[in-house]
Amino acid sequence: MPDETAVTRERILATERLIRPYIRHTPMLHADLSDFGRPAHPVAFKLEFLQHAGSFKPRGAFAHLLSRPLPAAGVVAASGGNHGAAVAYAARALGVTCTIFVPEVSSPAKIARIRGYGADLVVTGERYADALAASETFAAETGAVGVHAYDQPETLLGQGTVALEVAADAPALGTLLVAVGGGGLIGGIAAWFRGAVKVVAVEPEAAPTLHNALAAGRPVEAPAGGIAADSLAPRQVGALMFPIAQAFVAAAVLVPDAAILAAQALLWDRLRIVVEPGGAAAFAALLEGAYRPAAGERVGALLCGANTNAVQFESAPASSTRSG
Repeated sequence: MPDETAVTRERILATERLIRPYIRHTPMLHADLSDFGRPAHPVAFKLEFLQHAGSFKPRGAFAHLLSRPLPAAGVVAASGGNHGAAVAYAARALGVTCTIFVPEVSSPAKIARIRGYGADLVVTGERYADALAASETFAAETGAVGVHAYDQPETLLGQGTVALEVAADAPALGTLLVAVGGGGLIGGIAAWFRGAVKVVAVEPEAAPTLHNALAAGRPVEAPAGGIAADSLAPRQVGALMFPIAQAFVAAAVLVPDAAILAAQALLWDRLRIVVEPGGAAAFAALLEGAYRPAAGERVGALLCGANTNAVQFESAPASSTRSG
């Protein structure tokens, strides 16, 4: 049975103090849904894609590396991409040996970022579960410490520090929409707010992992496809986060891939914000109407990752000259 007492407000606060020197306090941006062609309603964006390594994941990665004894073999992690980049970033910052396993579905942008941080990278299997199995074999053979993407206390404690910043920067916020893959992020956030803020899970229709688990009353295997498969499509949610979600996640809504792509495009067009599909999912629920805020409801959306090549910048011609 998972230890529900492993993720408490007191431990999240202690974790925030531990990792504070290594992470960014990311900003909030206030806008209105009318900016995106929808009926007027204020919305606050938590710009967590501005975190080191391009997603919220370094919070959990540093929580692991700073609080656990590490052998000479270092750490190993399996990832769809963002977790691997975060662990590689944290390992480089702390001088720790790092090996990352990713599935073939991982985006080139995420693979390039992991390699850029100097980790040993292994691409194996079709989905996250395949990479996870390979990483567990590696850990058993080498003694490297496994850093799980979403189902270890340190991961949830680190990700939960996002909620402290939201509470500090938008104290009047009543609802926060959060994209869900394995559930480490929403589990940590919900464990901090404990119902004081309405936390709403958002998932792609092609990967209804938490939605199906809540309906079944336990983590169950779900489809793992769609446009955000490299970040929001594990086979099932973590056992550690699930009782937290049952207690403190108000709803789990689903959005089609088309809505996620539309959210990406509108964030770029109207705000010049670039996020990956998983990073746009929470906002897609507002655009699509999967979540409709009530009159006067103060709602926020977490933009959680930006590891994408969605925008290509032109290179200057080799023969270009500078004008005086």
